[in-house]
Amino acid sequence: MTKTLLLMGPLFDKTMQTLESTYNVSRYWEADHPEQLLATISDECVGVVTDGGRGVEASVLEKLPNAKVVSVFGVGVDAVDLNFCKQHGIAVGNTPDVLSDDVADLAVGLALATCRQMVNADSYTRANAWASDGAYPLSTRMSGKQAGIFGMGSIGECLAKRLSAFNMPVSYCNRNEKAKSPYQFVPTLEQLAEQVDFLFITAAATPGTIGAVNKAVLDALGTTGYLINVSRGTLVEQSALVDYLTNNRIAGAGLDVFEDEPNVPATLLSMKNVVLQPHVASGTFETREAMGNLMLENLQCHFSNQTLTASVV
Repeated sequence: MTKTLLLMGPLFDKTMQTLESTYNVSRYWEADHPEQLLATISDECVGVVTDGGRGVEASVLEKLPNAKVVSVFGVGVDAVDLNFCKQHGIAVGNTPDVLSDDVADLAVGLALATCRQMVNADSYTRANAWASDGAYPLSTRMSGKQAGIFGMGSIGECLAKRLSAFNMPVSYCNRNEKAKSPYQFVPTLEQLAEQVDFLFITAAATPGTIGAVNKAVLDALGTTGYLINVSRGTLVEQSALVDYLTNNRIAGAGLDVFEDEPNVPATLLSMKNVVLQPHVASGTFETREAMGNLMLENLQCHFSNQTLTASVV
């Protein structure tokens, strides 16, 4: 008998096609009456598939007593109720590593675009201001500047290699110092921010990292420092960041993530010292396919009574 799964939201098309040709899939986000859907599949549903942004809450899982796996299309699991899963023997898997290169690439792109004012210069050229007003004002170099990375996991390590190619000395702050790492470990985020010109956020969203980039960290980063966030918007005190950008208390920011996605603070939309992206750091065809394959592999492992390839719980 084909196993029944609950899918919380839409995924990469190719992944959804494979998922729905392999399993009996109920689409939660399309249900006119979600509670009724949960009641209908309560006994037969053996797993949940979701993405890192949507996750799945305990109020859904508690209505699916036979669901013993949550397979996440993404690295972040902060939107999954991990405590509930641990208490009820529900395996949780995600898709780390396969997206690290793309996220690191975009982080570098955001840093360059921000300090070199590439978006503003593009608009300047398109408006024919180059011809009418003359040369575009000078911008700030990235090469050779001090780089700090908050979160030296797979993404952080990929990013560090790229920054080293820009002749940027790399320091990092992490929960623990990485053995044999060629990069300088700094014990606190505030100390890291004080030492660097570019502060990159690549840490996972956990109770210990939520709101970690606060006023003290932004003060330490200072008026010549740039903040680049490709992790989660919740790691930054967004209201403080908006204030510091508005008043030029930091030089600029490159942001792929926000506190309340897809809502972006209106003030940021008009700022010229900010480059904004709609949470697309891992958004390439190649990476989405790899993420889908790993998500499906985690499911297959669970239903074969094997340890998940990428297990969180």
